[in-house]
Amino acid sequence: MSDHSKYLTTEVDGAVATVTLTRPDKRNAMSDGLIAAIENAYSTMPKEVRVVILTGAGGHYCSGLDLSEHVDRSAEEGVYHSRNWHRVMDLIQFGGLVTVSAMQGAVIGGGLELASSTHVRIAEPSVIFQLPEGRRGIFVGGGASVRVGRILGPDRMVEMMLTGRKYDAEEGLRLGLAHYSVGDGEALPLARKLAEQIAGNAPMSNYFMVQALSRVNDMSRADGLFTESLCAALVQTTPDAEEGLRAFLEKRAPIFR
Repeated sequence: MSDHSKYLTTEVDGAVATVTLTRPDKRNAMSDGLIAAIENAYSTMPKEVRVVILTGAGGHYCSGLDLSEHVDRSAEEGVYHSRNWHRVMDLIQFGGLVTVSAMQGAVIGGGLELASSTHVRIAEPSVIFQLPEGRRGIFVGGGASVRVGRILGPDRMVEMMLTGRKYDAEEGLRLGLAHYSVGDGEALPLARKLAEQIAGNAPMSNYFMVQALSRVNDMSRADGLFTESLCAALVQTTPDAEEGLRAFLEKRAPIFR
């Protein structure tokens, strides 16, 4: 049985958990052990947790694939490795927990793939967004062609990968790689504030925001509108919807389940 504690720590505070990647000597590079630890953390999260704050120790979020593990993979092994990344990134994006990324330093390659699978991204001034795979003679395999491509658009992502250019926090904010750009030391405090706010939403509202919106983006206009109607009908019949509307009319804060 793997010792996941050497790759990350998990601290639970009510409905919010903070998961910190702890490979600072590797700038939190994504080894097989670390990705297994992330999967374990999300799969074993206590039921009361609704929001995860994902961050990295040592001044870096995640510097991408641990290339020391990548050199000798066969094509077959490479496919399985990539598909395992896709599975774990899907667990983060669609597994039922909302994730807020508090980012510093390297958000590079697989680190950007990890960040783009999370729902709210906060960048400090030290952040560097980069997809350097072209300079390594490899190609993205953890979901960037879909997730980062949807954020940037294929034209800008092609240029980003061809040139290996780096974007800072402010540029990332403008492009959508980050939702917030904050000062030094401000990412975690804002992440906690936003996480508590999100955890206070109605659970089914959160669930459908996360599950439906990115899927609707994959659909035709007509299919997306029909799916929206189904989502709205389901959510508005929950006890929380009744409580939310009553609280609004009574001019008080709602108390959700």
